[in-house]
Amino acid sequence: MIKLTLRQRLYQIIFGTSTRAGQLFDIGLIIAIVSSELILIISSVASIESKFSTALLGAEWLFTILFTIEYILRLYCSPRPLAYARSFYGIIDLIAIVPAYISFFVPGSNYLLIVRLIRVLRIFRVLKLARFLQDSNILLRSLRHAQRKIFVFFSSVLILVTVFGSLMFLIEGPENGFTSIPKSIYWAVVTITTVGYGDIVPQTVMGKALASLTMLLGYSILAVPTGILTAELNQEMKTHRNLRRCPNCATSGHEVDADYCKKCGTQLPENI
Repeated sequence: MIKLTLRQRLYQIIFGTSTRAGQLFDIGLIIAIVSSELILIISSVASIESKFSTALLGAEWLFTILFTIEYILRLYCSPRPLAYARSFYGIIDLIAIVPAYISFFVPGSNYLLIVRLIRVLRIFRVLKLARFLQDSNILLRSLRHAQRKIFVFFSSVLILVTVFGSLMFLIEGPENGFTSIPKSIYWAVVTITTVGYGDIVPQTVMGKALASLTMLLGYSILAVPTGILTAELNQEMKTHRNLRRCPNCATSGHEVDADYCKKCGTQLPENI
């Protein structure tokens, strides 16, 4: 039996999920992350913070110290510490502890610790929810393929709100609250997105007519980015299905969650 060194053992526990100790470590880590976030959220309530400020501060620093030790151990036992530090999780792990130390110099920056919640994404790895990860990868690839179309769409919307905002500035003017073109563009953005705060309202007949047109246009363009993403998502799912071939009869086109071949019944390879 091969005897592992301390560094190898730590790596197996901290980075691995194949052992019982590794699974317990990650589950304990997730519980600690969620607990620290709940404490951070509760501490933002003035009535609770005034009564339990010492206990909340102590708990917050306890978790910060624990996460700091964990980050140092990850660097120590990682075969490639620099690669880990530059990775997505490595950066998030660092950001999860830095705001607490910055709060010594910038009061209130400790609330940036809410970023710790992103670390809960490790639950997909811990529970081996590969299909959830696969679904997220399909969505990300669809967004990447649609990025040019979406960029063109948002550029068009930006031009529209600039035009409508400028027109509203000319029609209404400062006397009706439209004191500048930027403020009028803000009104156009709020209106075309159907948010409608109501802090700036057109008063003239022409202004109301333009506002009505902006609102109708806003409802019309809402479906555009949805349609673009849906089309790319369907294409990506179709491509993904074609990649899943039966090892027995080579039939493709299986659904993402299929376990057996739809033609011969042979068990399909793991969908990764």
